[in-house]
Amino acid sequence: MSAEAPGAAVTVPGRARRLGRETALCLVLSALAVLFALLVVGSGDYPMGLGKVINVILGGGEGLEGTIVFQWRAPRAVAALAFGAALGVAGAVFQSLTRNPLGSPDIIGFSTGAYTGALLALTLVGGSFLATSLGALAGGLATALAVYFLAWRRGSHGFRLILVGIGVSAMLAALNQWLVLRAEIEVAMAAAVWGAGTLNGVGWPVLIPALIAIVPVLGLTLAGGRNLGMLELGDDTATALGVRVEPARLVLIVLAVLLTSAATAVAGPIAFVALVAPQLAKRLNRAAGMRLAPAACMGALLLVASDLVAQRVFAPVQLPVGVVTVSIGGIYLIWLLSREGRAAKRA
Repeated sequence: MSAEAPGAAVTVPGRARRLGRETALCLVLSALAVLFALLVVGSGDYPMGLGKVINVILGGGEGLEGTIVFQWRAPRAVAALAFGAALGVAGAVFQSLTRNPLGSPDIIGFSTGAYTGALLALTLVGGSFLATSLGALAGGLATALAVYFLAWRRGSHGFRLILVGIGVSAMLAALNQWLVLRAEIEVAMAAAVWGAGTLNGVGWPVLIPALIAIVPVLGLTLAGGRNLGMLELGDDTATALGVRVEPARLVLIVLAVLLTSAATAVAGPIAFVALVAPQLAKRLNRAAGMRLAPAACMGALLLVASDLVAQRVFAPVQLPVGVVTVSIGGIYLIWLLSREGRAAKRA
C-alpha cells in the first residue's frame, strides 16, 4: 500500500460526510422553504388551509380557487423562492471573495446601484417593466465595474473592495434621494414603495422574464463554486492550482451582480438577505468555506418566511417584505458586532 493510502482513506470518508451533511441541510432547508411558500399561497383575503392549497395544486380545485392559487398567489411564492436563492448565492460569492461577513451586495452598493438604474429608467424613460429591468441590470453592472476598478491596486482585495463599495453606495444613496425628490409625485410614490423591497402585486408577466434570467445565471454561479473554493485559499495558492485569479474573480462578480440586479428589477432592493443567508447556512453546515447550495436554500427560506410575516403581521395591510428583512438584518448585525467585540476582548 502506498504512503498516501492512509491519508486518502481519511480524506474520502471525510469528504463524503461533508457532502452528505450539506445535502441533508439543503433538503431540510428546501422542505421548509416549500412549506412556507404553501402558507404564503394560502394567505390573503380568501384564506385557505395547507391541505386545501395542496389539493388545488394537485388538481382538486377549479374555478375561483384555482385562479386564486395559480394566477394570483403562486407568482408571489415562486418569486420569494427564486429571488431568495439568487440573493443568497450572490451574498455567498461576495463574502467568499472579500473574506468578510459584511461583503454582500447591499453593503458593497450593488443593490443601491441597481436601484439607481431603475430610478433613472422610471424618471427618464417611463415606468415600463422592460425599461425598469434593463435600468436595474445596467445600474448594478455599472456599479460593480466601478467598485472593482476603483478598488484595483495590483489586484482586487476584499477589504479594499468593501471600503470602496461602502463609499460608492453612500454616494448612490444620495443620488437616489435626489432623483426621488425631483420626480413627479406619482413616480416618487411608486419608487418609494418599490425601493423598500416588495413582492406585492408580482405576477407571471413580470416574473417569467426574471426567472429566465435568474435560472441559467444561478446554474453558472453554482458551477463556478469550485473556483470560488480555490480563491478562498488565497491568490497564490489558487494560481498554483491553475486558476486565473482575476478573470475568475471578475466572472463571479458579474454573475453575482446579475443575480442581484434581476431580483432588484422586479422586487426592488431587498436588504440583508444576501448578508444573513450565507452566514446562517455556513454555521448550520459547519463547513470551512462558503458553500453556494446551502446559501441558496437558506436565502429562499429566509425570503419566503419574511414574506409570510409581511403578509400576516398587520393583516389585512401587507407590508413590503424589505421591512421584515431589514429587521432580521438589524438583529443579525447586533449579534455579529457583539460577537466580534467579545472576540476582540479575548484577544
